[in-house]
Amino acid sequence: MQRHANRLLVAATAIAMLGGCSLAPTYHTPALPPMPASFKEAGTAWQVAQPADQLPRGNWWTVYSDDALSQLEGKLDADNPGLAAALARYDTARAFESQLGSGLFPSLDFSANPQRDRQSNNRPLRGSGQPDEYDADTAGVSASFDLDLWGRIRNEVSEGHAQSQAAQADLASAKLSLEAQLADDYVRLRGYDIQTGILQNTLRAYQRALDLTENRHAGGIASGMDVSRAQAQLHDAQAQVTEVMAQRALTEHAIAALIGEPASSFSLAANTQQLQVPVTPPGVPSTLLERRPDIAAAERRVFAANAGIGVARAAFFPDLSLSGSYGFQNTGFGNLLGIGNRFWSLGPLATLNLFDAGLRRAQLRQAHAEFDEASADYRQVVLAAFRDVEDNLVLLRDLGVEADQEDQAVVAAQKTQSIATNRYREGIVNYLDVVTAQTAALSAQRDAQTLRTRRLQASVDLIRALGGGWTREQAGMVAQASGK
Repeated sequence: MQRHANRLLVAATAIAMLGGCSLAPTYHTPALPPMPASFKEAGTAWQVAQPADQLPRGNWWTVYSDDALSQLEGKLDADNPGLAAALARYDTARAFESQLGSGLFPSLDFSANPQRDRQSNNRPLRGSGQPDEYDADTAGVSASFDLDLWGRIRNEVSEGHAQSQAAQADLASAKLSLEAQLADDYVRLRGYDIQTGILQNTLRAYQRALDLTENRHAGGIASGMDVSRAQAQLHDAQAQVTEVMAQRALTEHAIAALIGEPASSFSLAANTQQLQVPVTPPGVPSTLLERRPDIAAAERRVFAANAGIGVARAAFFPDLSLSGSYGFQNTGFGNLLGIGNRFWSLGPLATLNLFDAGLRRAQLRQAHAEFDEASADYRQVVLAAFRDVEDNLVLLRDLGVEADQEDQAVVAAQKTQSIATNRYREGIVNYLDVVTAQTAALSAQRDAQTLRTRRLQASVDLIRALGGGWTREQAGMVAQASGK
């Protein structure tokens, strides 16, 4: 008896030790190529990214100090269908993780089966005294538990948890992307409003020029060609107004779709006030790059693929489970729960596949290939993130210089237009010089506004590239810390 107890103790100890095994490789975040110590285009310190997408990003759009934009962003977070779909995908991943987690615990079932049976007259070995019809009532409970000696279930749970984390990061990525898209569209719409204002002012100036030319033509001073040129200039500007209004309407429709409203019932009032390009804090924390949710999602998928290798390896070893049942059964007579009607069973079940024509080896090769793919994807996402930041830093810098140069061109073009108009009035030049000067002035003004819009869009894209942004208060604190 003592030896039997000792054997049971040894077996239980061995099973417990094996229960802690995992055949998944030791996980290491995929190696990245050597990274510079600072951003090339800004000189900002940078460090290797680790998943930190759970850090709060705040309402980053408040740096633009625009109430209408803030209201639209709030509606997007509440009503955007794409964001709702991303949330549903995250909920699906969490539910699947819970399903896998249930495998770590025993399952317990209850069954009850009252039934009426009729035997065949020709049933083999049927006794002559057996009835043709009889009752068979069964009620009982059964339990089973997979001992998970090789960590298959635990690795499945780890894989499911990592996929759930990746789905959560995907949700954050979708939210940030949609918020940035809305801000981009809003900036573009405001740019169209300002361009419309520029064109409306130009139309009034062109109309005055046409009136002047017609008066001079009536007095025999100007030719009919001058009148035709003034008319053409006016009509061309009118066509430009129509084009800008059409583009504004399309942008307004895009904003309506983003905030979950029908385009037919949505409108935004025109606003010609210039938005200010927020100043990127000169000491941008390197940890902001860690907050990119797409990097976190890619890293979690590498971890999930690593756990998948453990699942594939476990298939080469025996699967051991325990099962038991207890219940009562009778033929419809007497008390079903009587002691004589009870039945029970208890015992282990071991299964080992002896031949599968290479199925498990192929599954293991597939798991390794999926890990390699996920690792390459992770490195690609990190490199793309680094490029995004550099691209938008250089755009913000160079577009700022270009905008200053274009503003100077606007001043010069407007001066040229004024001189040409006055000289035409005095009869020194023909109207072709006026048309040329007017065209150059309008083109310079529109180009300057386009550059301002592009700078604002680059600032939005930089915030998105960094995985979030700064509130006005945070930007102020950084500025104070840097002594500015």
